[in-house]
Amino acid sequence: MLKKTIFLFLLVTFYTNAQEQYYELRDFVTDSADIFTASQTADLNQRLVAFEENTTNQLVIVTIEELGFDTIESYANGLFNQNKIGQEGKDNGLLILFSELDREVRIEVGYGLEPYITDAVASRIIRNTMIPKFKEEAYFDGVDEATDQLIAFLNNPEALDEFKQEIEDKKGKERLYMNIFLGVFLSIFIGVGGFFFLKSYRNIIEVFRGIFMGKLGVLPGVFMLLGGSISTIFGMVFMVVPLFVGYSIYTSDQDLAMRIFDHPKVLLWLLLPFFSIAAIIAFFKLKLSDNEDFSIAWLKNDKTYYRKTFSSSGSHSFGSGSSSSGGGSSFSGGGGSSGGGGASGSW
Repeated sequence: MLKKTIFLFLLVTFYTNAQEQYYELRDFVTDSADIFTASQTADLNQRLVAFEENTTNQLVIVTIEELGFDTIESYANGLFNQNKIGQEGKDNGLLILFSELDREVRIEVGYGLEPYITDAVASRIIRNTMIPKFKEEAYFDGVDEATDQLIAFLNNPEALDEFKQEIEDKKGKERLYMNIFLGVFLSIFIGVGGFFFLKSYRNIIEVFRGIFMGKLGVLPGVFMLLGGSISTIFGMVFMVVPLFVGYSIYTSDQDLAMRIFDHPKVLLWLLLPFFSIAAIIAFFKLKLSDNEDFSIAWLKNDKTYYRKTFSSSGSHSFGSGSSSSGGGSSFSGGGGSSGGGGASGSW
């Protein structure tokens, strides 16, 4: 009973601390990390008061020394929702959270402003405006310029649209470069797989040719076919897997490969044309190119033919038998909320 009481006490204490871990905001700017001067804090606060009066949007800035065991995403979201930043029904709040010792910053966006200050917009402001200043320890300048950008974008939809277009254009270039890189990377895999596949498949054809000439016993030939199939399938995997990867990346169908492997019988049926085509090629080569008679030997191998055609390394030749190997005013929350939209950055 005592253990249960202690456990419940610790649980209640932990819950209470979790509820009280966030600041109760009284101003639009809360500089707990003490990185701004008094005049800088007053200037920022005055501008944000005016911004709310003109637009009803609330932009709040909070600096802290460290996050402790929390992440900046969960801390920002908890701070935002506990103080109800933004107007109820509009959810038009923004929060800039700066953690000095963690060297992290986040722009948290209320539900109502997510269509305007998208994750991409917030991320680019952090990456291009704030982080370069923070690296120089010009913390106020980074926060100040980001504040100006957010206010300007919400007051000027055309500027915001232009900014979003710049992001899309840059993303388009990045996608182009990524597609080129990915194409080259996958092509290398396909090329290597194709090399192994063709080489091994030629060996399978040569085994069939030896069986049809009667110089390679059927039973030993079957074991050679099974061994050669492993190398061929290995090469085929190198060819096919990159195609599945590329297909999954560039389409919304992420489960194509899983659907195929969920039906293993289909894969087994593919072995039939796999061997049949090799046998047909070997037969026509035997009759048209080699002018050899069709003959079958069940167990006995022609040792001279076997030595000439199949090297000790296991490589097979397709034709002649040669072997090969490949190498101011106070802040008061209006009842707004955030669902976690925004972006984070570190420096």
